[in-house]
Amino acid sequence: MKPAGIVLFVAGLAVVGTPGVPTLAGDQDDSVRTLRASLKGIEEPPSISSTGRGTFRATITEDGTSLTYTLSYADLEGDVLQAHIHLGQRGVNGGIAVFLCSNLGNGPEGTPACPGPRAGTVSGKVTGDQIIGPAGQGLAPGEFAELLHAIDRKVTYANVHTSKYMGGEIRGQIDDED
Repeated sequence: MKPAGIVLFVAGLAVVGTPGVPTLAGDQDDSVRTLRASLKGIEEPPSISSTGRGTFRATITEDGTSLTYTLSYADLEGDVLQAHIHLGQRGVNGGIAVFLCSNLGNGPEGTPACPGPRAGTVSGKVTGDQIIGPAGQGLAPGEFAELLHAIDRKVTYANVHTSKYMGGEIRGQIDDED
């Protein structure tokens, strides 16, 4: 069974590719960048002993003007209220940069509803129009390039807020997939 897992992993690398390195599928995907985060309660500051877990995956377009994402979560102890990308290094809470979903009607136009109540998957696309700040941390509304710069510096995280843990039940630092 382990060899099959290895084969799948290698196949995944061939599809995603590495910048500047040809892939098996050709050169068309070699500059697409893939991001990921594994969300857990233990990553929230202060840490939360929650059964919840989740994943965040995103790809940045070749021209660097948008990203598409999929956020999945399960086994949450509270009902999902909203999920975001925040500006903040590991172990530090930061301001909201992007709404990934909301059931509170407080996100910018086009923000999808969070599925749930305690498990689900949501997908969407982020452009400069969805960047809301935090201006007090140097990220002004609409500054997509500045968000990418923060991602490069590994100072962004995804988290899911619930009715039980309103400050966030699960969280994961965003990093490059490889």
